Amino acid sequence: MSRSLREVVFVDGVRTPFGKAGPKGIYAETRADDLVVRCIRELMRRNPTLPADRVDEVAIAATTQIGDQGLTLGRTAALLAGLPKSVPGYSVDRMCAGAMTAVTTTASGIAFGAYDVAIAGGVEHMGNHPMGEGVDPNPRIISEKLVDPSALVMGSTAENLHDRFPHLTKERADAFALASQQKYAKALANGKIGPELVTMATRSAENGWGVATVDEPPRPQTTLEGLGTLKTPFRPHGNVTAGNAAGLNDGATSCLLAAEDVALELGLDIGMRLVGYGFVGVEPEVMGIGPVPSTERALARTGLTIEDIGLFELNEAFAIQVLAFLDHFGIADDDERVNMWGGAIAVGHPLASSGVRLMTQLSRQFAERPDVRYGLTAMCVGLGMGATVIWENPNWEGAAK
Repeated sequence: MSRSLREVVFVDGVRTPFGKAGPKGIYAETRADDLVVRCIRELMRRNPTLPADRVDEVAIAATTQIGDQGLTLGRTAALLAGLPKSVPGYSVDRMCAGAMTAVTTTASGIAFGAYDVAIAGGVEHMGNHPMGEGVDPNPRIISEKLVDPSALVMGSTAENLHDRFPHLTKERADAFALASQQKYAKALANGKIGPELVTMATRSAENGWGVATVDEPPRPQTTLEGLGTLKTPFRPHGNVTAGNAAGLNDGATSCLLAAEDVALELGLDIGMRLVGYGFVGVEPEVMGIGPVPSTERALARTGLTIEDIGLFELNEAFAIQVLAFLDHFGIADDDERVNMWGGAIAVGHPLASSGVRLMTQLSRQFAERPDVRYGLTAMCVGLGMGATVIWENPNWEGAAK
C-alpha cells in the first residue's frame, strides 16, 4: 500500500511560570508531576472543541526520571489530568531537548497516520532533582577517554566553547545576557509574556498556600557593570557566570499537536505548521555548538536556507552557545529576529521543558508577523547534541498570493 504524509500543526502551548530551583524557590514544596498535570488540564480547558477521547498520545519529557518525575510520566500525568484511561502516554529523555523530542516524535506519528492528536511537553524540577541525581555513569566513558571529563559539566563545556572561539568574548556574552533581560522585561510590560502562562498553586510549610502567576528568575535590574563583577565558577578567570547563563529552574510545558485536517475538523486553531527537524551529535566537550549542525541538517532536509528564516527562538543555556550559532550563520549579536521576547538567561531553563516554551513563543510571534513565513526553534543538548525544528507561519501573507 502507498502512504501519503499528513501536515502536522502546532495548535496551542502553555507553561507554568518558571521558578528558581532550591529551598526558597516558589515550587520548593510542589511536586513535579503536578506542574505538568496543570499544563495538560489547561490545554484541554483552552481548547473546548477537542473531545478528550480524541487525544491519541501523551509524551512528557524529564531529564532526571526519578521520584515525582519517574513512573512513565506521560501516562501518569494523563491519568492525573483526567484524560480518559484509554489515552496512552510515555516518557522522553533527551536532556535539554526532551520536550522538543516529545514534539518531533509525536508529530512524526501524526504525519505517518498513527495519531490524529497528541499532547507533548516536559517538566524539570531541578530543586527536587538536580541534574545527574541517581545516575551511574559507566567508568569507561572517562577511563577510555571517550570524552573529556569536562563534557559532564555543562558550564565547563561553555568555557570550552569560549576557548574555541576566542573572539566571542565575555564582554559580548555579558552584553547578550543583558539584552535578554531587557527584552524579557519589555515583553512582559507589553503583555507578550503572560497569555501562555497557567497559574499554579504552591505550598510552603512555613508560608502556607500561594499561587504562582509570574516567572521568578528574571533580573530586570541587571546592569553590564554588575555582570562584569560576577564570579566564574567553572574555572578561575573564566568567561561563564551566573549572569550570562541560564539558572537552575523548576517548571513545566505542554502543547497540542494535530494533523491539519483534524484540527480544521475539530475547530482548533493552527498556530504553526511543522516543516522539518534535525538532531545531531557533536563533541560532548563543546556541546553548545550543537545547534549549528542540527540547523544545517534541518535546512538541508527541507530545502531552505538560513536566509529563509524570519524568526529565531534559540535556547539560551549559555550566552556563548547562542553567540556561536549567530557567528556561524553571519547573524549579528543583536539581530531583532532572535529571541524577540528575551530568552532562558532571563526566564530560566527547566531542562526538558524548554523546547515547548520556545515553540509556544514562536507560535504567538507568528500571529503578529504575517510578513514572516518560516521560524526556527533550536537548542544545544547535554552530552554533545543539537536540536532544531523549523516551522511555517500559517498567517504568512504571501500564502494568499
